[in-house]
Amino acid sequence: MAGTLPAWADEPGIAPEVPAAPAAAEAAQGEGYLGSDDVTVSEEGRQALAEGAPFAANSFSRAQKGSNREVNGSYIGYAYYEGSMPDYAVAVCTESYVVAYVPPAAKPLCDIESAEDLDWLKRYFLALDAHAPNAGVVLSEAVPWYFTDQPSYEVDGIVYGFGVEAGSGKYYVTVLGADGSDVTAQGALAEEEQASGGARSGRPSFVDFLAIVPPDEVEVAPPPTGFAALGRFLATMDYSPLWVTLKTTGTAIVFIFVLGLAAAYFSLRIPKRAQDIADAVFTIPMVLPPTVCGFLLLLLLGRNTALGQWFIDVGFPLIFSWPATVIAAVVVAFPLMYRNARGAFEGLDPNMLDAARTLGWSNARIFFRLMLPLSWSSIAAGTVLSFARALGEFGATLFLAGNYAGITRTIPIAIYFEWMSGNIDVALFWTVVILVFSFIVILFINLWGRRTTRYRRREVSDL
Repeated sequence: MAGTLPAWADEPGIAPEVPAAPAAAEAAQGEGYLGSDDVTVSEEGRQALAEGAPFAANSFSRAQKGSNREVNGSYIGYAYYEGSMPDYAVAVCTESYVVAYVPPAAKPLCDIESAEDLDWLKRYFLALDAHAPNAGVVLSEAVPWYFTDQPSYEVDGIVYGFGVEAGSGKYYVTVLGADGSDVTAQGALAEEEQASGGARSGRPSFVDFLAIVPPDEVEVAPPPTGFAALGRFLATMDYSPLWVTLKTTGTAIVFIFVLGLAAAYFSLRIPKRAQDIADAVFTIPMVLPPTVCGFLLLLLLGRNTALGQWFIDVGFPLIFSWPATVIAAVVVAFPLMYRNARGAFEGLDPNMLDAARTLGWSNARIFFRLMLPLSWSSIAAGTVLSFARALGEFGATLFLAGNYAGITRTIPIAIYFEWMSGNIDVALFWTVVILVFSFIVILFINLWGRRTTRYRRREVSDL
């Protein structure tokens, strides 16, 4: 449900009546906050314990997205699923502030009237949220925090509902305009920004949940640090993107090498006007965005074309399979091999080639005994550059092959989706791997070029 206000949203009782919050329930920005460094979080990120705290945190979870929901035909707001019990402490994160809810059942451990208890709760939320997969977005202590123990709480015309039952045994946290409107709709967002002068936004970003329990119910072993943490990280790492990338790139470079040399050789043996057209066709994947290449390949090889349907009929579908990763890598990296090989062939002395023909050499012998050895420096450089380009291919591969772990997920795709999932450490690891590969490629090209230049200078000095 989005956009316009439903007709029944103006009916009495739809927008909840919000009682005034206790004075202790409103915490100004940073007031009384001591930091969360002294909070120990379990390795799996679901429990936390702090020395001296009157309670501990258990069963932490994060709801990244919600959905618009109705109950008996009445819109209850943008809802985040809480669970089968409404006894969780809740932190609703928005761009401008955080609304934290303390369930009445937790009052013996966390009193809404106690600033110290609320400070501990805030510290638990910050520490646990920092360990959660979050795509780079975390709870902030630099914005106002509002605490309440009431089932609904209003801030700037937006009502936050807690423990809202929607269906038998299903409880939600809801976000609703005070007039019953959908606060996530574009129209409501524009009105909110206009009303607040663009300074505050109550649009929910995500919601955190945790259970407030006695400290003796939680035993938290601190996560490993230093080399122990590195060893655990490497031991639990999924290395399938590396193997998929090496297998894909290794296979692709064979096709790139053969096709690039063949295209460069035959493009020089056709009429001049045809050469310009062939050169444009062979080079165009290098200047097109990879996503465009992937989209065109998807149209060409998909089930809606005769070629794509034929591969499907013979039991060898190309799209969203490992061969699709090879095809994408070949298409985007082929122009580098072609351009280097053609440039090397064009630089050969035509009189030398004609002399070989007058001696009765065949075209195949001239190619393998003269053209290839004399052009090998440029061909090797083109091969290495093509390998590096295929290694880093992302856009065309994602379009044509998709993201299937162990099958089509290459390192660049893994970096993107790990970052989107909030696994920053894993994304950084694969980024370092790509940087190392790139460094080796560039170093190889530089050393090879220096060796070739030194060899040629020695040849000239001997003449």
